[in-house]
Amino acid sequence: MRILAVDTASRTCSVAVVEDDTVMAEFTLNHRDTHSRFLMEVIDRVLAISRFTPADMDGFAVTIGPGSFTGLRIGLSTVKGLAIATDKPVVGVGSLDALAFPFAYSDKLVCPLMDARRNEVYTARYRFEGARMIVHAPPDVTSPESAVCDIHEPCIFTGDGAAAYRDRIMDIMKSRGVRAVVADYCHHPIRASIIAALAMPRFKTSDTDDAGVIIPCYIRPSDAKKMIER
Repeated sequence: MRILAVDTASRTCSVAVVEDDTVMAEFTLNHRDTHSRFLMEVIDRVLAISRFTPADMDGFAVTIGPGSFTGLRIGLSTVKGLAIATDKPVVGVGSLDALAFPFAYSDKLVCPLMDARRNEVYTARYRFEGARMIVHAPPDVTSPESAVCDIHEPCIFTGDGAAAYRDRIMDIMKSRGVRAVVADYCHHPIRASIIAALAMPRFKTSDTDDAGVIIPCYIRPSDAKKMIER
């Protein structure tokens, strides 16, 4: 099973080609420019390095949110175009799932936090039974304080939101005597190889999404929608 995976849910952009249980090539970039300026170039380079073409893929995987509204649209529209052009299946993967998955086999609660701006974070909570990921609390958007206020057990925080609000989060945890850690910086970006790993079981069981109708999961309404409603 050969998958091209793409993530553009946050400031970072990641693209990988994964074949079965091997990462053939992966680029993860952190750039202030919009993802539309270099996403196709990164896809071309990853494919060239791994010596494949889009037609050689068995499927495409992409983050569907939550995250940057513009970033999600760019990544999803690009992958949808590739999937439709090659007549290959596509699988959408939650960005918070991807942040939590590297901590599989941990016996601690895992709480990814993505910076949602406006002093808010996208968050969810997970537990693991071996490699099986169990959603303990579904995705939500809230303040950093509200995201952690009812955690009373050892916890791992990860993601750019955890990095941005590290001091506030750790002060709350320490005030309650709760053991908590913020993951190292290398765990904060979403990596496309993780997107592929999460999508792989769904490809193998043909539990894929319709490329024509798959949509982003924004969690909260866009600023444009709020202005229209007002």
